[in-house]
Amino acid sequence: MSLSFPFPVSRRRFVAGAAAVAAAGPLLITPAGGYARIRNGLGTTLPAGVFTLGVASGDPLPDGVVLWTRLAPQPTTGGGMPTQNFAVDWEVAEDPGFNRIVQRGTATATPEYAHSVHVEVQGLRPDAVYHYRFRAGDQISPAGRTRTAPAADARPSRLRFAFASCQDYQAGYYTAYQHLAAEDLAFVAFLGDYIYESPANPAAIRRHEGTGEPTGLVQYRNRHARYRTDPDLQAAHAAFPWIVTLDDHEIDNNWADEIPQDPDQQSPQAFRARRTAAFQAYYEHMPLRRSSLPSGLDMQVYRRLRFGALASVHVLDTRQYRSDQPATLAAAQDPALTMTGPEQEQWLTEGLQSSGTTWNLLANQVMWAQNDRKAGPEQVFDFDNWDGYRVQRRRLLELFGAGQVTNPVVLTGDRHCTWVCDLRPDFDDPATPVVGAELTGTSITSGGNPDVAAFHATYDPIMAESPHWRYIDNRRGYVVCDADGQRLLSSLRVVDTVWAQAATVRTAAQFVVEAGRPGIAEVDEQAMPARAPRGPVFDVHDDQRSFPLRP
Repeated sequence: MSLSFPFPVSRRRFVAGAAAVAAAGPLLITPAGGYARIRNGLGTTLPAGVFTLGVASGDPLPDGVVLWTRLAPQPTTGGGMPTQNFAVDWEVAEDPGFNRIVQRGTATATPEYAHSVHVEVQGLRPDAVYHYRFRAGDQISPAGRTRTAPAADARPSRLRFAFASCQDYQAGYYTAYQHLAAEDLAFVAFLGDYIYESPANPAAIRRHEGTGEPTGLVQYRNRHARYRTDPDLQAAHAAFPWIVTLDDHEIDNNWADEIPQDPDQQSPQAFRARRTAAFQAYYEHMPLRRSSLPSGLDMQVYRRLRFGALASVHVLDTRQYRSDQPATLAAAQDPALTMTGPEQEQWLTEGLQSSGTTWNLLANQVMWAQNDRKAGPEQVFDFDNWDGYRVQRRRLLELFGAGQVTNPVVLTGDRHCTWVCDLRPDFDDPATPVVGAELTGTSITSGGNPDVAAFHATYDPIMAESPHWRYIDNRRGYVVCDADGQRLLSSLRVVDTVWAQAATVRTAAQFVVEAGRPGIAEVDEQAMPARAPRGPVFDVHDDQRSFPLRP
């Protein structure tokens, strides 16, 4: 099996999940081995223009993928669908003209899940490209392209994928996705901050819907729909399967388990209700399997995917189970603090040790490498990152260095900048061995256009004191990774602006991790182009100032 989950499932989750399934209506098995709702209450006239949010696929296995769409003729004002079930036909073909259909079936879009559709297609060939589409009534969706994973025992010669994160709608246009959609990729890993919960800002490049932060289910649905209406984001989803995980802004900035950013303003009961609503809306808009269907406060996000003998992707969840952030460096040394919770840590540890693949890739939200924010002897840290959970971090990094984990590479989002680092158990002692590599990618839009000179004026002096930092940059874009049996070559792809509706893209730098040699073996920085239009200096994950003004 190429997709794994922690077992056993608790009785609370099983009973709650079964109740949710029963409430939505009985299931039948489709010919493809997936699930479809029996058609109850069908017959209401279907509104026009239901496929406003495009299509997507995700979590590729050797024999299938998840296919997603949502019927929403009025996407940012509640969806606009009648409170009835609607049949949605789907088909998968070997060719873009849909002349060679290999799978088809019918699912039912229900109002309980915002008329979203999640089809778990099975019976496909491994490591193969397919095309898919949906039909509701006489309306046909845009077509998508997807790809299955190699067989579990296959030995593919290469795996090419991209990772991205942090796409604040108000910070700019998704010019990076115009270029990402044209890449040759097996999948895209999205590492968190798919939406931002910020209220609409009239001074922003473009505005969120609504008047305040989302807190209820309809508001979170409208916020997700605002993002999903973007044509460049739709194109990137339609081009490849996505492997998604969430970070903080899908709910509330810097939340930790059941603790909001501002507990003096959100009661425990109010935040639990907000988290429940946000999780459901997230599931409704992501190409996730039924195993990730939320049950109240709980949603199964951490999971593992295998791409033959070449790579395992360990998808982390660093929000649901974490301890509250410490306030001081001394408090960050508390061994009781956890970023993942003990069960997820055990799942990760066992999965890393037994993966049997050349590369172990961790799809991770917040930065692992130590990241001082101030030059000179005084150290200043953001304790929302792994810098706040130092004992657990050291324990995992010592596991990396114990010879039981093959070629670990951490792929990280969150920072709105690129930070390429060597990982070692003790970052304050450069003599300790390097045990792995971390590639922290920049944002799609968050932070707006960068002020490159101001960024380097602040962080170059700190880099001189941080020998594990190998490369830093603050331009917008994404990272493309090309793995084979000998090396992982990663290319930082940056756009020249997010303040216009189109932009050019270039490779700013490349980074090499060699199999059998922990850390970053090589950094190849390309010549710096003319500086992008001046933007705010606060693009280093300063979420209290996340709105760039119009240029």
